[in-house]
Amino acid sequence: MASFKTYLSESYNELVHKVSWPTWKELQNSSLLVLLATLIVSLIVFLMDFVFGVHNMGNSNFWKGLLGFIYKFIA
Repeated sequence: MASFKTYLSESYNELVHKVSWPTWKELQNSSLLVLLATLIVSLIVFLMDFVFGVHNMGNSNFWKGLLGFIYKFIA
């Protein structure tokens, strides 16, 4: 039990005295960067889904993507 108490004491000491917390401005900038990166990645995933036609939904007349359009001419 003494080692657990030491662990808690050292953890608290490190969090209070040794960790450098970001300023409000740095936190806002980091959040904006994460939001922008999330939007870019979701746009890329949407475009891949649209082009490759992953969202068929069982309807034969539904958009099957660019590859489905090409395969229609080949087959």
